[in-house]
Amino acid sequence: MVKGELQVQADDEQAFTRFVKETEPRLSYALAAAYGPEVGADATADALTYAWENWDKVRVMNNPAGYLYRVGQSRSRIYRRPHLLFPGVAPLEIHDVEPGLPGALESLTRNQRVAVVLLNALEWTENEAAEFLGVSRSTVRTHAERGMNRLRAALEVTVDA
Repeated sequence: MVKGELQVQADDEQAFTRFVKETEPRLSYALAAAYGPEVGADATADALTYAWENWDKVRVMNNPAGYLYRVGQSRSRIYRRPHLLFPGVAPLEIHDVEPGLPGALESLTRNQRVAVVLLNALEWTENEAAEFLGVSRSTVRTHAERGMNRLRAALEVTVDA
């Protein structure tokens, strides 16, 4: 390798490292919300591996994180396991979590669950979630509203007006 080529390779590695530091947490949270923590972690690793292997293509995309979310969705199929997405919470184990929440979250559609978790648990804005997921803001809002309504009904929670 020529000295100039080594510098280009080092710059690519630094750019990729910065990209991963910025993207990995959001990608991981979104995939865990969609498929559960175990499958989400595996799908995140696969998506980031794809990004490294195809860095020349990924680095110039308008929404590389959203693209990798789709890669993670595709790769998650091989990890799907016939068990609960979210393990139950022992009543005395965590006092801040409603024991029925894991089951109620699992009863939502994947799109509703992702929207609810991103907006309410992780406090993303509708615009951030929409851009990341590659859908419109109104689509995110609709999924979140429907998901929250279903959660409230399942957990028998009323909203004060």
